[in-house]
Amino acid sequence: MRASTVGSPPLPSSAITRRKLATLIAAVPILGACVSARAGSDYYAGPVSDHFDGSRFFNPGGDGPRPFTDLLRWQLTESRTAWPESFPSPHPQDSPPARVEGKALRVSFAGHATFLIQGAGLNIITDPVFSDRASPFSFYGPKRVNAPGIDFGRLPRIDVVLLSHGHYDHMDVDTLRRLWERDRPRILAPLGNDVILRGHHPGMVVEAMDWHARRDLGAGVAASLEPVHHWSARGLFDRNHALWGGFVLTGIGDGIFFAGDTGFDQGRPFRRVAERHPGLGLALLPIGAYEPRWFMAPQHMNPDDAVQGFQLLGAHQALGYHWGTFNLTNEGVDSPAQDLATALAAKGIEPARFLAAQPGLVWTNAAT
Repeated sequence: MRASTVGSPPLPSSAITRRKLATLIAAVPILGACVSARAGSDYYAGPVSDHFDGSRFFNPGGDGPRPFTDLLRWQLTESRTAWPESFPSPHPQDSPPARVEGKALRVSFAGHATFLIQGAGLNIITDPVFSDRASPFSFYGPKRVNAPGIDFGRLPRIDVVLLSHGHYDHMDVDTLRRLWERDRPRILAPLGNDVILRGHHPGMVVEAMDWHARRDLGAGVAASLEPVHHWSARGLFDRNHALWGGFVLTGIGDGIFFAGDTGFDQGRPFRRVAERHPGLGLALLPIGAYEPRWFMAPQHMNPDDAVQGFQLLGAHQALGYHWGTFNLTNEGVDSPAQDLATALAAKGIEPARFLAAQPGLVWTNAAT
């Protein structure tokens, strides 16, 4: 793994110890191991399935989330590469058009896992997070090191929100409230996440979906929820009481796969998507928050995993996200981009086909 070229000078041991303790406190809400503000009994209830045991969801044939003891081991015994307080994007903030019609596709990156997808006259946003922190606390927890690539006030009217799962760096209830109050978009989310959101905003309408469910979005566009290898929690008492997933959009561009969060899981998520939705044009794949591998491998891909997933999907283009905005794990702020370049070179893939997205990046299908 290549060392980061962006960081801070070495810290004295006492400062490192204080930072580790502070980082543990910060990591707890992100990994869903803190006491949630809504810990209680209002969880999803539904029939048993191949990924739901009547109480909790699980990855069929795959690893579950790491126990809290492993979280303590990671945070208190391992070193982290220091991040800078600011890591500005080279791209200016985007000013999206009101609509993109027809077969044209415009994808703008706001940061972390938030993409604005425009095509077929629809405006679709993924895992919208516009808050300063990915945390249940406004005053503590991982803080942005760059501004959103789209100012919230410049977002066009949003028609559809796609939520992949309930971790704090993907489900930002304050941003969702703002979008709901402004635009009343359709909100699609895996089973159980509707319960979480109604607990915060009782009037919010959320369409809960199981794996392989499909929703017609109009204009010939449809969204399907696909299995990925992850987990969910927002507190000590709600681990895996809500489902997770990725989304495939068809009828827009040449088709899009948004993976949400996922481990590589021997490539199974990508083989399944390729079988059900062959010939997709664009893959949105996470490439960050992957160190240390002994802890993160079941839940987050590293860039080499993501490149393998891209190959299995057979997509024409990929954009890498989930890096360089919130300091969640041990790798340096720019390590994912460096490691992606290494992985692409090793597999002989043209770098332009898989870009490490930074806030403000705009990709269109004009050249495809």
